[in-house]
Amino acid sequence: MDHRKFSFLIHLGCFFLSVMHVYAQAPAKLSAGYASMSSAHLPIWMAKDTGLLAKNGLDAQIIMLTGNVPIMALVAGDTPISQIAGIGIIHSALNGSDTVMIAGGTVTLDWWLMTRPEIKTAAQLKGGAVAISSFGTASDFVARFAVQKLGLVPEKDVAFVQLGNPATRQAGIESNRAQATVHVPPSTFAAQKKGFNVLADVAALGLPYQHTGVATTRKFIRERPQIVRAYIKAHVEAVHRLKTDREGGIRVLAKYMGGLTDRQILEKTYDRAIAENLMPRKQYPTLDGIKMILDSLGEKEPKAKTAKPQDFVDLRFIKELDDSGFIDRLYGSK
Repeated sequence: MDHRKFSFLIHLGCFFLSVMHVYAQAPAKLSAGYASMSSAHLPIWMAKDTGLLAKNGLDAQIIMLTGNVPIMALVAGDTPISQIAGIGIIHSALNGSDTVMIAGGTVTLDWWLMTRPEIKTAAQLKGGAVAISSFGTASDFVARFAVQKLGLVPEKDVAFVQLGNPATRQAGIESNRAQATVHVPPSTFAAQKKGFNVLADVAALGLPYQHTGVATTRKFIRERPQIVRAYIKAHVEAVHRLKTDREGGIRVLAKYMGGLTDRQILEKTYDRAIAENLMPRKQYPTLDGIKMILDSLGEKEPKAKTAKPQDFVDLRFIKELDDSGFIDRLYGSK
């Protein structure tokens, strides 16, 4: 073979190998969703803004979707990984979807039932309306739970109106369209500073509840397990960063909370959000918390009565990181 032709073929081969290497190493594109401007979504914000998603090989776009849209987008594959409240995932799965929780996120309730300043007792709320995001969401469950704990009968003693995100719910009670709403930090602290009353601190009850965690579909796990694995690793690293970089975390919180600048509210919100009982280092979804949701759905969802919490989780990705010692090493423990 002619020497020049041989040299050309060698260079051509090297070129194709280098191109293949670049494509093999190219970040995987991913659209990941989150459901509201809430401190429960700190892990996805931190993972994006500190480059942890990119570090784990993901070219990720994060998108806020509200109401029931996050579930629909998850099932459709538009945002195949999302941070969503457990009740939405469970309700969807009971109705035939293959949605599944893969990381715990926030594993207990952290809500206050808040009322207009003049309403200071449950009796004064009777006959009024409670603003929620939309029916079937975590805000809906929490509002009904809190109302029942106060001795009122949902739908009979109080009505429920769908008003969307925390800002529009707050506007609803300020305009007296509703007389109460449920809030999570920082909306709780902001409303309190305005003089609105805390009628019930649901978080103080300490109930297990799978709140906002990471979800995907079993189909996506089958087809793209490497992306799910990379995302969960970034998520666990983001939780670690949140627990060890307070100032950085507060900056990220302020950025995504729609212009919130009150330092005191930001600090209170952040410190509460990352507490170990709310956001544990080892990010297993809470099976007790899922059982709590199933029990609450039992009256309206016959399938919930026979379903098992294990039916709604896939623990393999967290378990891999835990069993390998990765999580313990992050925190410098054995």
